[in-house]
Amino acid sequence: MSVDRGRVENGGLILFIAGITLALALVVSSFAGALLWAALAALLFQPLFQRLLARWPDRRNMAAAVTLLIITVAVVIPAIVITSLVIDQAAGVYTQMRSGRINFAAYFQQVHDALPLRLQHLLDNSGFNSFERAQARISAVISNSVSVIASQALSIGRNAAAFLLAFGVGLYVTYFLLRDGDRLGPAVVRALPLRPAVAERIADKFVAVVRATIKGSGVVALVQGALGAITFWIVGIPAALLWGLLMAIAALLPAIGPAIIWVPIAIYLLATSAIWQAAVVILSGVLVIGLADNILRPILVGRDTGIPDWLVLVTTLGGIDLIGLSGIVVGPLAGALFITAWQILTEQREAQATPSERPPSPAYRP
Repeated sequence: MSVDRGRVENGGLILFIAGITLALALVVSSFAGALLWAALAALLFQPLFQRLLARWPDRRNMAAAVTLLIITVAVVIPAIVITSLVIDQAAGVYTQMRSGRINFAAYFQQVHDALPLRLQHLLDNSGFNSFERAQARISAVISNSVSVIASQALSIGRNAAAFLLAFGVGLYVTYFLLRDGDRLGPAVVRALPLRPAVAERIADKFVAVVRATIKGSGVVALVQGALGAITFWIVGIPAALLWGLLMAIAALLPAIGPAIIWVPIAIYLLATSAIWQAAVVILSGVLVIGLADNILRPILVGRDTGIPDWLVLVTTLGGIDLIGLSGIVVGPLAGALFITAWQILTEQREAQATPSERPPSPAYRP
């Protein structure tokens, strides 16, 4: 009787925990993005906090405040300034497109006419049925992209109060996660309904992927975008900062990379007889921008996260489509935890199996 009563009580506790967790998620859902980035910032800058705490052992509040100040000065303020400049350039490009001063269809026509005749015929017969249709599609796609950026800028302006509130909540939570993160993290791992070794392994994978995504992919993408913007500014490309931002976004995606931005620009410059400008873009893209990833990523990441490139690409695109900018981190994180969970399950099954039941080859490990 007591055993049945204990099972009922345990089941009731689990139901209560699930229900109250769902209720809490609904309550804070409007600040989900701010809380996520606060947790990511606290996780990324925890080593800096620990260094400051070692200098001031009895002053955790001061160490957390100084860390938050460094985050604000080094990350938040530059991000706000760059975002405002990009929005201004996007709005300017959109205005010039509406007035006809910028005509991407005409630019595409110039590139088309500069190609060899065989390539022109191949392009005209490559599924667009006619070149005019391809021209209209490309112009519409670019126009819609810039229109979306401009509309997002207006949306941010209209919802400035909500944005400032979420921003303030994010900074406030970041402070406490910095101060108490070294205590909260182990407590959360111990509370997981998993074996201690499994919970620690999943937690280690979580930390590794988050730091690799932000420090590796994020920083490298920002560097490549900045190098691209500088290159475009040198050769006189309009809205160089906007194109640099697009290059940084493309750099987050494996198998795509920043070349999807600078290669078409170089082709256009060649087609319009801007030879030295095209040479500068090509040399910068190959020797500077292309090598930045190979040089910086091993320094910043230091180890492989165990995620295949194809899975990073799919999960990043899917994450962005599902939840927006936060999907850059959440997507690869979901993929990495998926692989880790199945690896743990496979290892446990192999450990429990008899020698005759074990598979002849080891489980796949990327």
